[in-house]
Amino acid sequence: MKIEKDRVVRFHYTVSEVGQEPLESSKEGGQPLAILVGHGNIIPGLEKAMDGREAGESFSVDVPAAEAYGERREGLVQRVPKKHFGAQKLAPGQQVVLNTNFGPRAVTVQKVGLSVVDVDLNHPMAGKDLHFDIEIVEVREADPVEIEHGHVHGDGGHQH
Repeated sequence: MKIEKDRVVRFHYTVSEVGQEPLESSKEGGQPLAILVGHGNIIPGLEKAMDGREAGESFSVDVPAAEAYGERREGLVQRVPKKHFGAQKLAPGQQVVLNTNFGPRAVTVQKVGLSVVDVDLNHPMAGKDLHFDIEIVEVREADPVEIEHGHVHGDGGHQH
């Protein structure tokens, strides 16, 4: 069965910046990631590279920043009251998840003041060309409820 819109794909991945050591991998004792194709569950460049492939296939692909997490945008610095970070110890350069009105968002701490924290809202991988090694584990039809919700349920997917 080929990968196409409204199918569920389970896959292992290793991601690195082009020409660098791996940043993250699902292979070391991790579960494969499960996504619903065509619903914005993963970066566009990676989804495009999977199109038409089948279970058992392995491939590598370079995804330019524009098709990954976007280009870095200047001026995306925001000053946030320190209380929003709870009791976390904060240091410049640290990546933390901040709960925003739009849901959780990965931010990078730039400067820590007495009562406020300056954070960079760019995704930590914004502006980076990424290299992926992918191993397709399974391809199946999505359940109607998964299509309705726009994500995978169950193994490797979303638990309600």
